Amino acid sequence: MIKNVCVYGLENSIKASKYPMATDTSKCTPNITKRTLALAGCATGTGHDNFLNGIVVQFDLTFSIKAWTEAERYHFLDFVSSQSTMHRIAQFDIAEQCNAYVHVGTVSIVKSLLDCYNNDPTPENYLRLLYNIPVGFMLTARMTTNYRQLKTIYQQRRTHRLPEWRAFCEWIETLPHAEFITSGVER
Repeated sequence: MIKNVCVYGLENSIKASKYPMATDTSKCTPNITKRTLALAGCATGTGHDNFLNGIVVQFDLTFSIKAWTEAERYHFLDFVSSQSTMHRIAQFDIAEQCNAYVHVGTVSIVKSLLDCYNNDPTPENYLRLLYNIPVGFMLTARMTTNYRQLKTIYQQRRTHRLPEWRAFCEWIETLPHAEFITSGVER
């Protein structure tokens, strides 16, 4: 579900968290202090956790179309690139791309629409195929975000009904200094 993870700016952002109280920023260290933890754990939206914006995370994420639709609400969860149903729907193995919750009958219908399109590639057959892809169809995208946005996602999605969101939040807990993201959230 999540691969190729890279975290950037962690030490420099920890140092920068100390700038508001510093008169000489060259003396700020990447050591985590009580103040660093307090800033990270402040209420979302207050702005005191701005240093989390500087901790950038990139990763490949495979989600269902349903989960991608919900992910679009986060303004700082940026798509670098993603698989395209518009360009490749006729080349995907439909059964392989669907998660375990997609009914086999649905897969069968989509496969028959795929066969219809491949035998007669008209614009109308293409749209029949495209508009019948189930929301359990899995696609991968390269994402860029930051710890502050992950903090919001974690607060809102860790107990979500979709298992993908719960798994995503479990992955957040494995990031370096995940306590910056998870502190203050009731479990």
